[in-house]
Amino acid sequence: MQAGASQPGSGYVGRFAPSPTGLLHAGSLVAAMASYLDARAHDGRWLVRMEDVDLSRTAPGAAESILQTLAAFGMHADDEVLWQHARSTLYAAALQKLGGEVYPCGCSRREIADSIGPAISAALAQPYPGTCRHGMAPGKAARAWRIRVPCIGEQDECIRFVDRACGPNTQHLSSGTGDFVLLRGDGFWAYQLAVVVDDAAQGVTHVVRGMDLLDSTPRQIYLQRRLGLPTPHYLHIPVVLDAHGRKLSKQDNAPALELGSVVEQLSIAARVLGLEINRSESVAQFWQKALPMWAARYLPHPP
Repeated sequence: MQAGASQPGSGYVGRFAPSPTGLLHAGSLVAAMASYLDARAHDGRWLVRMEDVDLSRTAPGAAESILQTLAAFGMHADDEVLWQHARSTLYAAALQKLGGEVYPCGCSRREIADSIGPAISAALAQPYPGTCRHGMAPGKAARAWRIRVPCIGEQDECIRFVDRACGPNTQHLSSGTGDFVLLRGDGFWAYQLAVVVDDAAQGVTHVVRGMDLLDSTPRQIYLQRRLGLPTPHYLHIPVVLDAHGRKLSKQDNAPALELGSVVEQLSIAARVLGLEINRSESVAQFWQKALPMWAARYLPHPP
Protein backbone atom coordinates (compact mmCIF):
# COMPACT_ATOMS: atom_id res chain seq x y z
CA MET A 1 0.00 0.00 0.00
CA GLN A 2 1.33 3.46 -0.84
CA ALA A 3 1.81 5.82 2.07
CA GLY A 4 -0.66 8.34 0.69
CA ALA A 5 -3.37 5.88 -0.21
CA SER A 6 -6.54 5.16 1.76
CA GLN A 7 -9.17 2.48 1.46
CA PRO A 8 -12.66 4.00 1.83
CA GLY A 9 -14.28 0.82 3.12
CA SER A 10 -12.34 0.34 6.38
CA GLY A 11 -14.49 2.68 8.50
CA TYR A 12 -11.47 4.13 10.31
CA VAL A 13 -11.27 7.94 10.47
CA GLY A 14 -8.33 9.65 12.18
CA ARG A 15 -7.19 13.23 12.34
CA PHE A 16 -4.34 15.61 13.11
CA ALA A 17 -5.50 18.85 14.70
CA PRO A 18 -2.76 21.48 15.07
CA SER A 19 -3.29 24.97 16.45
CA PRO A 20 -1.90 27.61 14.06
CA THR A 21 -0.29 29.63 16.85
CA GLY A 22 3.11 28.98 15.29
CA LEU A 23 5.04 26.71 12.96
CA LEU A 24 5.28 22.93 13.27
CA HIS A 25 8.14 21.71 15.46
CA ALA A 26 9.60 18.31 16.40
CA GLY A 27 6.81 17.59 18.88
CA SER A 28 4.16 18.42 16.30
CA LEU A 29 5.85 16.09 13.83
CA VAL A 30 5.68 13.15 16.27
CA ALA A 31 1.94 13.74 16.81
CA ALA A 32 1.25 14.12 13.09
CA MET A 33 3.30 11.02 12.27
CA ALA A 34 1.53 8.86 14.85
CA SER A 35 -1.95 9.83 13.70
CA TYR A 36 -0.98 9.45 10.04
CA LEU A 37 0.62 6.02 10.49
CA ASP A 38 -2.32 4.74 12.51
CA ALA A 39 -4.78 5.80 9.83
CA ARG A 40 -2.75 4.27 7.03
CA ALA A 41 -2.11 1.06 8.98
CA HIS A 42 -5.87 0.69 9.43
CA ASP A 43 -6.48 1.39 5.71
CA GLY A 44 -8.47 4.37 6.91
CA ARG A 45 -8.90 8.06 6.26
CA TRP A 46 -6.67 10.79 7.71
CA LEU A 47 -8.05 14.30 8.17
CA VAL A 48 -6.50 17.63 9.12
CA ARG A 49 -8.36 20.12 11.31
CA MET A 50 -7.07 23.60 12.15
CA GLU A 51 -7.90 24.30 15.78
CA ASP A 52 -8.02 28.06 15.31
CA VAL A 53 -11.09 28.70 17.45
CA ASP A 54 -9.13 31.40 19.31
CA LEU A 55 -8.29 33.76 16.48
CA SER A 56 -6.50 36.11 18.88
CA ARG A 57 -3.70 33.54 19.19
CA THR A 58 -3.44 32.63 15.50
CA ALA A 59 -0.10 33.57 13.96
CA PRO A 60 -0.32 35.10 10.46
CA GLY A 61 0.60 32.55 7.81
CA ALA A 62 1.01 29.70 10.33
CA ALA A 63 -1.87 27.59 9.03
CA GLU A 64 -0.65 27.74 5.45
CA SER A 65 2.88 26.89 6.59
CA ILE A 66 1.60 23.89 8.59
CA LEU A 67 -0.16 22.47 5.54
CA GLN A 68 2.89 23.01 3.33
CA THR A 69 5.15 21.34 5.90
CA LEU A 70 2.88 18.30 6.24
CA ALA A 71 2.95 17.88 2.46
CA ALA A 72 6.75 18.22 2.36
CA PHE A 73 7.01 15.47 4.98
CA GLY A 74 4.77 13.19 2.91
CA MET A 75 1.51 13.53 4.84
CA HIS A 76 -1.54 14.32 2.73
CA ALA A 77 -5.08 14.61 4.09
CA ASP A 78 -7.95 12.66 2.53
CA ASP A 79 -10.42 15.56 2.60
CA GLU A 80 -10.54 19.33 2.79
CA VAL A 81 -9.13 21.01 5.90
CA LEU A 82 -11.72 21.86 8.56
CA TRP A 83 -11.34 25.29 10.22
CA GLN A 84 -12.72 25.71 13.71
CA HIS A 85 -13.12 29.48 13.54
CA ALA A 86 -16.00 29.00 11.08
CA ARG A 87 -17.94 26.55 13.27
CA SER A 88 -19.25 28.71 16.14
CA THR A 89 -22.86 27.97 15.21
CA LEU A 90 -22.32 24.24 15.82
CA TYR A 91 -20.64 24.87 19.17
CA ALA A 92 -23.47 27.17 20.21
CA ALA A 93 -26.00 24.48 19.31
CA ALA A 94 -24.15 21.97 21.47
CA LEU A 95 -24.10 24.42 24.38
CA GLN A 96 -27.82 24.98 24.01
CA LYS A 97 -28.45 21.23 23.97
CA LEU A 98 -26.73 20.92 27.34
CA GLY A 99 -29.33 23.35 28.71
CA GLY A 100 -29.43 23.75 32.48
CA GLU A 101 -26.22 21.78 32.91
CA VAL A 102 -24.33 24.94 31.87
CA TYR A 103 -24.07 28.00 34.13
CA PRO A 104 -22.24 31.36 34.11
CA CYS A 105 -19.19 31.74 36.34
CA GLY A 106 -17.81 35.07 37.53
CA CYS A 107 -14.65 33.76 39.21
CA SER A 108 -11.22 35.01 38.22
CA ARG A 109 -8.23 32.68 38.27
CA ARG A 110 -6.94 34.42 41.40
CA GLU A 111 -10.27 33.94 43.17
CA ILE A 112 -10.33 30.25 42.27
CA ALA A 113 -6.76 29.77 43.52
CA ASP A 114 -7.54 31.66 46.75
CA SER A 115 -10.67 29.60 47.41
CA ILE A 116 -8.81 26.31 46.88
CA GLY A 117 -5.88 27.20 49.11
CA PRO A 118 -2.15 27.63 48.40
CA ALA A 119 -1.20 23.96 48.76
CA ILE A 120 -3.66 22.75 46.12
CA SER A 121 -3.43 25.77 43.84
CA ALA A 122 0.32 25.23 43.57
CA ALA A 123 -0.28 21.76 42.14
CA LEU A 124 -0.84 21.02 38.45
CA ALA A 125 -4.52 20.10 38.88
CA GLN A 126 -6.83 22.82 40.17
CA PRO A 127 -10.39 21.50 40.34
CA TYR A 128 -12.95 24.27 40.24
CA PRO A 129 -14.56 24.46 43.70
CA GLY A 130 -18.07 25.20 42.41
CA THR A 131 -18.26 28.77 43.73
CA CYS A 132 -20.83 29.93 41.14
CA ARG A 133 -22.61 26.59 40.75
CA HIS A 134 -25.77 27.89 42.42
CA GLY A 135 -25.54 31.46 41.15
CA MET A 136 -23.03 34.26 40.90
CA ALA A 137 -22.53 36.69 43.75
CA PRO A 138 -24.26 40.07 43.33
CA GLY A 139 -22.31 42.45 41.12
CA LYS A 140 -20.39 39.68 39.38
CA ALA A 141 -20.19 39.44 35.58
CA ALA A 142 -19.76 36.14 33.73
CA ARG A 143 -16.15 35.34 32.92
CA ALA A 144 -16.97 31.88 31.55
CA TRP A 145 -19.72 29.30 31.18
CA ARG A 146 -19.12 25.96 32.87
CA ILE A 147 -20.79 22.56 32.79
CA ARG A 148 -21.84 20.92 36.05
CA VAL A 149 -20.11 17.58 36.57
CA PRO A 150 -21.66 14.90 38.78
CA CYS A 151 -20.90 14.88 42.48
CA ILE A 152 -19.14 11.95 44.12
CA GLY A 153 -21.30 8.85 43.90
CA GLU A 154 -23.50 10.11 41.06
CA GLN A 155 -23.67 8.44 37.65
CA ASP A 156 -20.77 9.38 35.33
CA GLU A 157 -18.82 11.05 38.15
CA CYS A 158 -16.12 8.46 37.53
CA ILE A 159 -15.04 8.19 33.88
CA ARG A 160 -13.21 5.03 32.85
CA PHE A 161 -11.67 4.30 29.46
CA VAL A 162 -8.94 2.12 28.00
CA ASP A 163 -6.16 3.88 26.14
CA ARG A 164 -4.51 1.81 23.39
CA ALA A 165 -1.04 2.67 24.71
CA CYS A 166 -1.53 3.47 28.40
CA GLY A 167 -4.19 0.90 29.26
CA PRO A 168 -7.06 1.47 31.74
CA ASN A 169 -7.57 5.03 32.98
CA THR A 170 -9.93 6.43 35.59
CA GLN A 171 -10.74 10.02 36.53
CA HIS A 172 -13.20 11.35 39.11
CA LEU A 173 -14.52 14.50 37.48
CA SER A 174 -15.60 16.24 40.69
CA SER A 175 -12.19 15.96 42.32
CA GLY A 176 -10.10 15.86 39.14
CA THR A 177 -11.36 18.94 37.33
CA GLY A 178 -14.60 20.13 38.86
CA ASP A 179 -17.06 21.99 36.64
CA PHE A 180 -15.04 22.86 33.54
CA VAL A 181 -15.26 25.71 31.04
CA LEU A 182 -17.10 25.39 27.72
CA LEU A 183 -17.26 29.05 26.67
CA ARG A 184 -14.93 31.84 27.73
CA GLY A 185 -16.08 35.29 28.67
CA ASP A 186 -14.28 36.77 25.65
CA GLY A 187 -16.54 34.73 23.37
CA PHE A 188 -14.03 32.04 22.37
CA TRP A 189 -15.08 28.41 22.69
CA ALA A 190 -13.13 26.12 24.98
CA TYR A 191 -11.06 23.30 23.52
CA GLN A 192 -13.05 20.57 25.31
CA LEU A 193 -16.35 21.44 23.65
CA ALA A 194 -14.97 22.28 20.20
CA VAL A 195 -12.97 19.06 19.88
CA VAL A 196 -15.94 16.89 20.90
CA VAL A 197 -18.30 18.56 18.44
CA ASP A 198 -15.79 18.41 15.59
CA ASP A 199 -14.67 14.83 16.16
CA ALA A 200 -18.32 13.74 15.97
CA ALA A 201 -19.07 15.92 12.92
CA GLN A 202 -16.07 14.52 11.05
CA GLY A 203 -16.89 10.93 12.01
CA VAL A 204 -13.57 10.46 13.83
CA THR A 205 -13.31 6.89 15.14
CA HIS A 206 -9.73 6.97 16.46
CA VAL A 207 -7.90 9.81 18.20
CA VAL A 208 -4.10 9.60 18.28
CA ARG A 209 -2.43 12.49 20.11
CA GLY A 210 0.15 13.47 22.73
CA MET A 211 0.27 12.19 26.28
CA ASP A 212 -0.23 15.76 27.53
CA LEU A 213 -3.89 15.48 26.49
CA LEU A 214 -4.57 12.22 28.33
CA ASP A 215 -6.06 14.15 31.25
CA SER A 216 -8.52 15.90 28.89
CA THR A 217 -10.01 12.64 27.63
CA PRO A 218 -12.42 12.00 30.57
CA ARG A 219 -13.95 15.46 30.17
CA GLN A 220 -14.42 14.85 26.47
CA ILE A 221 -15.99 11.45 27.09
CA TYR A 222 -18.37 13.07 29.59
CA LEU A 223 -19.41 15.68 27.01
CA GLN A 224 -19.86 12.97 24.38
CA ARG A 225 -22.25 11.15 26.70
CA ARG A 226 -24.20 14.29 27.58
CA LEU A 227 -24.54 15.24 23.89
CA GLY A 228 -25.34 11.70 22.72
CA LEU A 229 -22.20 11.49 20.57
CA PRO A 230 -19.99 8.44 19.93
CA THR A 231 -16.73 7.98 21.82
CA PRO A 232 -13.66 7.32 19.65
CA HIS A 233 -10.83 4.95 20.50
CA TYR A 234 -7.91 6.81 22.09
CA LEU A 235 -4.14 6.37 21.83
CA HIS A 236 -1.83 8.81 23.62
CA ILE A 237 1.80 8.87 22.55
CA PRO A 238 4.97 10.26 24.18
CA VAL A 239 5.59 13.99 23.90
CA VAL A 240 8.93 15.51 22.93
CA LEU A 241 10.69 17.37 25.76
CA ASP A 242 13.23 20.18 25.65
CA ALA A 243 16.55 20.27 27.49
CA HIS A 244 14.75 21.35 30.68
CA GLY A 245 12.26 18.48 30.61
CA ARG A 246 9.37 20.62 29.40
CA LYS A 247 7.10 19.73 26.52
CA LEU A 248 8.14 21.39 23.27
CA SER A 249 5.57 24.05 22.42
CA LYS A 250 5.05 26.96 20.09
CA GLN A 251 4.48 29.23 23.11
CA ASP A 252 8.04 28.49 24.26
CA ASN A 253 9.42 29.18 20.77
CA ALA A 254 10.27 25.59 19.89
CA PRO A 255 12.37 25.62 16.69
CA ALA A 256 10.42 25.05 13.50
CA LEU A 257 10.97 21.99 11.33
CA GLU A 258 13.62 22.34 8.63
CA LEU A 259 12.54 21.53 5.10
CA GLY A 260 16.14 20.82 4.08
CA SER A 261 16.50 17.63 6.15
CA VAL A 262 13.08 16.02 5.97
CA VAL A 263 14.10 12.34 6.01
CA GLU A 264 16.45 12.83 8.94
CA GLN A 265 13.76 14.59 10.98
CA LEU A 266 11.25 11.88 10.13
CA SER A 267 13.67 9.24 11.44
CA ILE A 268 14.22 11.15 14.68
CA ALA A 269 10.47 11.50 15.21
CA ALA A 270 10.00 7.79 14.53
CA ARG A 271 12.43 6.91 17.33
CA VAL A 272 10.26 8.79 19.82
CA LEU A 273 7.46 6.41 18.81
CA GLY A 274 9.70 3.36 19.24
CA LEU A 275 10.31 2.85 15.51
CA GLU A 276 13.96 2.37 14.55
CA ILE A 277 14.31 3.25 10.87
CA ASN A 278 18.02 3.20 10.16
CA ARG A 279 18.25 4.60 6.67
CA SER A 280 15.84 5.89 4.05
CA GLU A 281 16.74 7.27 0.67
CA SER A 282 13.55 9.29 0.31
CA VAL A 283 10.40 10.40 2.11
CA ALA A 284 8.39 7.72 0.29
CA GLN A 285 10.83 5.01 1.36
CA PHE A 286 10.66 6.20 4.96
CA TRP A 287 6.87 5.76 5.04
CA GLN A 288 7.13 2.36 3.39
CA LYS A 289 9.42 1.21 6.20
CA ALA A 290 7.53 2.95 9.01
CA LEU A 291 4.08 1.62 8.19
CA PRO A 292 4.64 -2.10 8.93
CA MET A 293 6.64 -1.19 12.06
CA TRP A 294 3.72 0.85 13.38
CA ALA A 295 1.26 -1.90 12.53
CA ALA A 296 3.36 -4.48 14.39
CA ARG A 297 3.59 -2.24 17.45
CA TYR A 298 0.15 -0.66 17.77
CA LEU A 299 -2.41 -2.69 15.87
CA PRO A 300 -4.18 -5.57 17.62
CA HIS A 301 -3.20 -9.03 16.49
CA PRO A 302 -5.10 -12.30 16.91
CA PRO A 303 -3.87 -14.53 19.75
